Amino acid sequence: MKRLLIFLAVLLLLSGGVWWWLPFRQRGIIPPAMAAAVPADCRQVILVLADHLDQVPAKVWLLERAGNRSPWRAAAGPLEANVGRNGVGWGLGEPVLPNPGVFPDKREGDGRSPAGIFTLPWAFGTRPAAEAAGVKLPWRECTDTLRGVDDVNSRYYNRIVDEAAIPDKDWDSAEIMRRPDGLYDEGIAIGHNPANRPGGGSCIFLHIWSGPGKGTAGCTALSRENVHKILQWTDPAKFPRLILDVKKSEE
Repeated sequence: MKRLLIFLAVLLLLSGGVWWWLPFRQRGIIPPAMAAAVPADCRQVILVLADHLDQVPAKVWLLERAGNRSPWRAAAGPLEANVGRNGVGWGLGEPVLPNPGVFPDKREGDGRSPAGIFTLPWAFGTRPAAEAAGVKLPWRECTDTLRGVDDVNSRYYNRIVDEAAIPDKDWDSAEIMRRPDGLYDEGIAIGHNPANRPGGGSCIFLHIWSGPGKGTAGCTALSRENVHKILQWTDPAKFPRLILDVKKSEE
């Protein structure tokens, strides 16, 4: 028996530990259809796998690779996360991928987080840029007048703007970015609907959650500690992407 246990321990070490024995969707592997569409220069991926199309719980992995021919390795994860209060819809990312047919299309106000591949253009938070130590993404401070415009009839739809600097304000609805509940104390903008298609969904972020199992309006949310960890890890020099998908029942 002792020899058998030693043999199994050696086998696990040679195969990379327990990682490769876990089921496909528990190992933080990018779904094949999306993996094929990841840009060659991308060397970091925040992988979000929702438990179910219409439910809130999800897992997040931080994946990295040395080059476009190198295998993806997990830098962290799985991390507990929440997606939209109504689950997941098919989003508009970069590149734009066709809806595989099992998702509803993401729409403004539907309470679903967008699935797809998305850029991570900038980070944000309530601190001034000078105090955002360790954050490599471009930083935007959430001031008292910063707004995320979600009015589909506005020329500023799906844009984050300083309303104090806009004399011709044309929206009836916009999100306050300096939230009193602290959910936007730190976060990352997700490049969903980059063409600002009216009604396609607006102002999607990775941000601090309000608690385990509590759905968002369409963002991906994690604990304060894990959002900070992701901010410190994400590097624009590695052309990071966020990939969101749903676990498949056959896996």
